[in-house]
Amino acid sequence: MAPTAAAKAKTSTASKEKKEKIFHPASRKADQLARHAIRKGKLGNLATKRSQKHNSLADLYGFFFHAIPEEGVLSMEDFHHVIRDIWLTRFDNELEAEKSSRRKGRPKSAKEVKLEEMKLREAEIYRTGMEVIDLTHPPTAELFRRWDQKEVAFIQLLRFVRISSTTPDVLVVSRPGKHSTIVESTTVSEGEAMDIGEEPGPSPHFNVLQEPPRFSSTMMAMDDLPR
Repeated sequence: MAPTAAAKAKTSTASKEKKEKIFHPASRKADQLARHAIRKGKLGNLATKRSQKHNSLADLYGFFFHAIPEEGVLSMEDFHHVIRDIWLTRFDNELEAEKSSRRKGRPKSAKEVKLEEMKLREAEIYRTGMEVIDLTHPPTAELFRRWDQKEVAFIQLLRFVRISSTTPDVLVVSRPGKHSTIVESTTVSEGEAMDIGEEPGPSPHFNVLQEPPRFSSTMMAMDDLPR
């Protein structure tokens, strides 16, 4: 059956449209399309990097999510144990396997180098001060247990602290937390501290040249990371 006139016209129009999409390499339109493709590629790379960062954060928070005890909070000793003996050593078996599979005299594989660099970098972060969710804080631990292990934005409501291998008995609050239960607990704690009462003043015979002044150490909360 011969094609109708309408079908011929439609085919002719489609052919013209296809031909119109072909541009000279040096034309302004071709340059515009090239710039558009480059921009689209860059945006795609940025989206991939954001996704990778999101996944790495989810893995980090997911690890500490499983480190929370079923009840209560972690002690300082247990907190350091989780970071030092579990988190920082999580790739040790994989690293040893890479070393064992390398023949004598052969250079390190890219994977082995990457694992070693990561291990050194994380150990240095822990030495100078690693920012983690405060698993020693009851309201934070209780709220963290309600996390769905997917939504990273939820984590920003929690309280974060810096913990260091050089000062194992010190926690420095880096992000005080935004959730109402954490804010209220902080307010109550501050109010209770203010009700303790004032120390008695010096006696009339107090001599500043004979006795050095006393200072009380206070851990100040630092607002953000971060990072």
